[in-house]
Amino acid sequence: MTWQPFEIAPESPGQSLADYLRANPVDDLLVREKALVFRGFGVTEQTLEGPMELLLPNRLAYVHGNSPRTKVGQNVYTSTEYPAEFTISMHNELSYAAGWPSRLLFFCARAAATGGATPVVDGVRWLESLDPGVRDDFAKGVRYTQNLHGGMGLGKSWQDTFETDSRPEVEAFLDASAAEWEWRADGGIRVSQVRPATTRHPVTGAEVWFNQADQWHPASLGDDTAAMLAEIMPPEDLPQSVAFADGSPIPPGHVIQARDRGLENAVDVDWRTGDVLLIDNILVGHGRRPFTGSRRVLVAMSD
Repeated sequence: MTWQPFEIAPESPGQSLADYLRANPVDDLLVREKALVFRGFGVTEQTLEGPMELLLPNRLAYVHGNSPRTKVGQNVYTSTEYPAEFTISMHNELSYAAGWPSRLLFFCARAAATGGATPVVDGVRWLESLDPGVRDDFAKGVRYTQNLHGGMGLGKSWQDTFETDSRPEVEAFLDASAAEWEWRADGGIRVSQVRPATTRHPVTGAEVWFNQADQWHPASLGDDTAAMLAEIMPPEDLPQSVAFADGSPIPPGHVIQARDRGLENAVDVDWRTGDVLLIDNILVGHGRRPFTGSRRVLVAMSD
């Protein structure tokens, strides 16, 4: 039987999501079902704060995030602002970092004209779908490298990434993350960190695929883009790159397999305006389908 997010509707006409959550705590349900869709509660951007306070007890800033977003409230952001025509492959938020949110909340303020679903994938199934040789190779861990410019250049600046203009604050954050880092002569910073390719859920013990190697690997850019970048800069100078923990290259076929099988095993959450999606960020990966029209989905996260 195919896994699906668990859908929740109001218990009575006109019931608000905040009232439902006060009467029905969902912590245990989220661990069991992995993803919850709250539909029909009439949530708006103006009434979102109440449910968020109940669902995200310690709302986090998107510090060290590598995706382009706009902050629209107290630790509330637009979802990824990559161009609408692109698919965003499956991933667990901040799985490349030393710490990550335990849960994510998505809110559909405005559904796309067409497309724009948020696909979600069971991390256990994703891991089991990979060839044994790929899983074995990734068991050695993953090394992520970022080159964050100081205000002008490819990719994100370190100021945007760490939500500060203070170098000492960045250094303290990275030291606490056990990352290797160095300031560059051009005002940017290079960050390197080794992380595992899988992790286990703290409650269920389930082992899941938990890395973003495919999104950091040049192979994910497509042959033409990767070839163009290779002509103008070495891999170590790309805004982001990835290797195995020992520095050896990850074969392109490995990351393409991980990307494709994540998408193949995903289930689409087709948005309706007012929907709220809550996911366990360890048990479930997420992505985005292409869309047309003016889609607005907000995201917030909690530890």
